[in-house]
This record gives sequence, structure tokens and C-alpha cells, in this order.
Amino acid sequence: MNSLQTILNLIFPLITFPYVSRVLSVDSIGKYNFSNSIVSYFVLIAGLGISRFAVREGAKLRDDRKLFSVFASEIFTINLCSTAFSYLLLFITLLLVSSLQSYKEAILIFSIQIFFTTVGMDWLYTIYEEYGYITIRNIIFKIISIILLFTLVKHSDDYLKYVSITVFASTGSYLLNFFHAKRFFDLTLRWNFNWREYLIPIFSIFGTMVAVTIYVSSDTTILGFLKGDYAVGIYSIATKIYGMIGPVVSSTMAVTIPRLAMLIGQKRYLEYRSLLTELINTTIVVIFPVMTGLVLVSKDVVLLIAGSNFLRSAVSLKILSIALLFGTINTIFVECVLIPAKRENKTLVSSIVAAIVNILLNFAMIPIFIEKGSAVTTVIAEFTSMLLNYYFGKDIIGNIYDKRFFSNLLTVIIGCSTIIIVCGLVDNIITNVILRLVSSVVLSSIIYIFVLYLLNNTIAKNIIARVRIRIG
Repeated sequence: MNSLQTILNLIFPLITFPYVSRVLSVDSIGKYNFSNSIVSYFVLIAGLGISRFAVREGAKLRDDRKLFSVFASEIFTINLCSTAFSYLLLFITLLLVSSLQSYKEAILIFSIQIFFTTVGMDWLYTIYEEYGYITIRNIIFKIISIILLFTLVKHSDDYLKYVSITVFASTGSYLLNFFHAKRFFDLTLRWNFNWREYLIPIFSIFGTMVAVTIYVSSDTTILGFLKGDYAVGIYSIATKIYGMIGPVVSSTMAVTIPRLAMLIGQKRYLEYRSLLTELINTTIVVIFPVMTGLVLVSKDVVLLIAGSNFLRSAVSLKILSIALLFGTINTIFVECVLIPAKRENKTLVSSIVAAIVNILLNFAMIPIFIEKGSAVTTVIAEFTSMLLNYYFGKDIIGNIYDKRFFSNLLTVIIGCSTIIIVCGLVDNIITNVILRLVSSVVLSSIIYIFVLYLLNNTIAKNIIARVRIRIG
């Protein structure tokens, strides 16, 4: 169900963004993305790392409604306080930073996300693995949003309407979450409890998330300040596509996090390592062909999604494709190893280092390479963070680099080489962009899976067997 939800989140921008990129100007899309990047920092402040902490600790209590109600109510109270503080900082920022005045309306509309993300309590539904409810909820609001988009966004200066529809699509369902939450716990505002017990680990996680957001979002923010809306508009296409594909690749990992947190919390280490090893090997089977294919078809993807006006972003997309590998593996080390093991301080260190590297490189490379420089700094930051987080968690991860791991990796590399051949042949034979892209993706996927099956890749065989069972 979580994979289906992720695919729907991929389909939604595939339907909407080709329309938006052709209706709105490059500058309007630049304003949209710059405003969104500013608000993302305040969404982060409101979130305060609470979601990760709640999933880790709440997964242990979910079978006891009374204990969980106390825990969840205290978490919600802390979240309300951080939300109020976030809004205060946002209003002060808008008053003091004069260069943000031309973006004020978009920023205020985007800021609605701050409140609704808090009352939505998505962490609750992750803890209880309510992926069916989340998927149905998202389908309904995505469909409504698509209708609103095609009805209301008609002109090149309608970007504020696009902002409003985007906010509705992402946060409208959170109101339903709030009322649906009574199924799992009894919500009360609690003020008299040991705040220190919560705040110390929450702030450690928050520090990590701040650093991660800085090295993920600072490229867009710095690019906007140094090179203007047009450069941000070009770069936003690459980041949009990158942001669509990443969650699809990591959807399996998302549903594994609560289970890994439960296993390590109950000290079932053998089961934990077995599941973690399976997750890493599965991720390798999926991420390498995605990365390879995206590098090869990036030009066609940009043409299809955004049009020829944004073709310049294809180079940035090729570069960001490499970051998919490092970013996905890094997320496994953080979410599935260090956070469940209560090593938030280690993820904080790695994230701060990566953020500093990214910011310094952005100021050095953006003036010369513009949006391509932003893409390169993202790759370097993801790689730096991945290495550090592996180092901090290698005693927990254990010896995953066994004979099976290298056998799996070898078959994946051979399979990816066939993707290069297929895409090269299709590119020389087919001239129509849509037909060429569809042919490249479909044929490459079929041949890749077939090669892995012939090479006796156990991960691929297990996936095929599960699909056959579901279909049958």
C-alpha cells in the first residue's frame, strides 16, 4: 500500500507539472520554488524532529492504548508549542528581510502547511502502519487538486493559485487525520510532564534534520539569492524529477522503519540484522537501474515533463541521478540503523558536516556553474553524509558485505550494462520523444529483470515470486 501511495505521489506531478510548466513562466516557477524553499525551514522548526522520535518510541507502546495515549498527547503538546514558535519566527523574518517582500504572499500561503502538518500527526499512522487509510485519503485529495489545477491555473501569472492548490493537495487530508486519530488514542493537552525526557532526544534529531534540510534546500535558496528566479526555475525541474523518483525507490524502506525500531527495541538483534541486510540488498537491486536509466533518458524526461524551455535542466538531472544512490543508502543508515539505536548525536554530526560542505561548495560553484554547480554540491553532500553515517553505525550493521552481497551487486551491474545498450539502441531507432521514453523504460525494465533472473539473483527471484502470489 505504501508503494502504491508513493506511485500515486509520482503520478500526480507527472499529470500536473507538464501542464504547469507550459502555462506558467520560468520566472513564476522560480518564485514558487524559492518561496517553498523558504517555508521548508519553518516547517522543519515546527516539526522539531518529533515525527522520527514518535515513530521510534511510539512503536514500542502501540499495543497499550492507555500508555500510548499519554505518550501521544505529550508529543502533540510539544508539537503545538514548536508550531507557535515557528510562526513567530516566520513573521519576524518577513518583517526584517526586505528581499522577501516580493515573495510574501506565496510564503504566507505555503505557511499553512506548518499548522496542518502538526494537527495531521502523520507519525501516528506510520506507527500503526495504516497505509491503506493514507493511500485512500491521498487519492481523494490528489484527484480534487488535479481538477482545481486545470480549472483555475490558466495564465502565466497564476502561480499563487498553483501555490494554493499545492498546499491543499499536501495538507488538506491532515484535517481528516486529526479526527481519525481517536481510533488509536485519546487526545488531551498535557502540560505537567517531564519535558526534558522528550526534548533532549528530540533536539538531537531536530539538529540532524536542520542540517539535512540545509544541505538539501540551501542550493535552491542560495541559487535564488545569487542568480535569480530564472536559474531557480531551471534547476527546479531537475529537483522536481529527482524528488519524485527518490520516494518511489525508498517506499519499501519506509514501511520497514517501524518494524526495525520494534526489533532493536526488543533486542531481537538476529531478526533485525536479517531484515536490514534484506533491505540493503533489495535497495541495491532497485536503485542502480533507476540511477542508470535516469542518466540515459534525462533529456527526454525533461522534454516530456517541462518542455523545450527547460531543456537546460537535463544536465543537472543527470548529476542529481548519482545523488539518488548515495541519498537512498544514507537514508537507510540514518532511519533504519542510527535513529532506532538512539544515536541521534551521530546523525547530527554527519549532517552538520555535510551541510557545511554543501554551503561552502554552493557559494564557490554557483557563481561559475549556476544550477549545475548546485547539483554537484548535492551529490558531494549526500556522499559525505553516507560515509560518515556508515562509520557511526558499522558495529550495528555488521558484516553485510558477504558473498551474497557481492554476488547481488555483480548481477546488478551486469543488468545495468544491458540498460545502457537498450537505451542506446532505442535512442538511435525511435525519434518520437514519448514513444522513445516509454520504450526505453519498459524494454530496459523487462530485460534487466530477465538478466537478473537468468543470473540467479535471489532478490529478483523473491520479488517475482511475491508478485506472482499477489496476482494469482
